[in-house]
Amino acid sequence: MKKITLSKVIIYIVLTIIAVLYVAPLVWIVLVSFKTNAEVFSNPFGLPQVWQLGNYIFAWTKGKLGIALWNSVFVCVFTLAVSLLLGAMAAFGIARMRFGFNNATLTYFMIGMMVPVHCVLIPLFVMFSKMKIKTPLFEIRFTNSLIGIIIPYITFALPMTIFILVGFFRSMPGELFEAACIDGCSIYKTFFSIALPLSKTGIFVTGMMSFVNTWNELLVSMVFISDPEKKTLPVTLTYFVGPYATNYVQMFAAIVIAVVPTIIVYSIFSNQIVEGLTAGAVKG
Repeated sequence: MKKITLSKVIIYIVLTIIAVLYVAPLVWIVLVSFKTNAEVFSNPFGLPQVWQLGNYIFAWTKGKLGIALWNSVFVCVFTLAVSLLLGAMAAFGIARMRFGFNNATLTYFMIGMMVPVHCVLIPLFVMFSKMKIKTPLFEIRFTNSLIGIIIPYITFALPMTIFILVGFFRSMPGELFEAACIDGCSIYKTFFSIALPLSKTGIFVTGMMSFVNTWNELLVSMVFISDPEKKTLPVTLTYFVGPYATNYVQMFAAIVIAVVPTIIVYSIFSNQIVEGLTAGAVKG
C-alpha cells in the first residue's frame, strides 16, 4: 500500500482546484446555451427550466454557423497539411543536411516568430488585392477567398513548426541516417521512411499549436473576406453581438459549437501531445 504524504494531498487539492477553475466556465457556458435570455439574468447558475435546443438550431442555420464551421475546417486542414509537410522538410534539411549556413537558415525562420500579423496585414491586403490568376476555366483571386487567408496562415505557422521539428530531428541517432545512405536510400526516401515516422510526436505538437492558432484566428479573416458565405467561425461569432442588443443564449450556443471541435481534437491526440511535449526531458 502506497504511503499518502501531506505534500501529495496538497498537490492533489491544488490540482483539483485548478481543474475546477478551468472546467467550471465551460460547464456554465453549456448550461446557459440551453436557457432563455430571461433565465440568464433570473437564474444564471442554475439548470435550465426547459432545455432550449432551438438556440443551437438558430446558431447553425440563421447564424450561418454551419457554413462557417466547414470553412474553418477546410482552412485548418489545408493549412496543417501544407505547413507540416513544408516545415518538416525544411527542418530536416537544417538539422541533418550539411551546408555552410544551417544555423543562419534556422535564425532566418525564427525571425518570423517575432513578426506579428498586424505589421504585414495592410501590405498583404494591398498586394493580394492586385493579384489574381486567370485560366480559361476559372479565375483565382486572393482577396475575398479562402486561399487568401490560407497563405498567411501557412506562412505564420512555418517558423514555429520548423523550430520545434529541428530539435526532434537533431535528437535522432545519426547512425540511422548513415545506415540508410549505405543501403542506397535517397534523401527523399530517408526523410519519408525514417525521419518523418520517428518525428510523429513533434508533428502532433506543432500540428496542435497550428490548429488552435488557425482555428481561433480573427483579424486576417475579418479583413480579407467580406462574403458572409466564406467567413470562418471566429468572424461569424462576432455577428451574434449587436450594437444595441445581444442574444446571449444564441451567442453561447454558437461558442459551444465553435469550441467542441478543439476539445475533440485535443482529446483524441492528448497522449501524443503530452509525449511530444515531454520528449527529451528524460535521457538515459
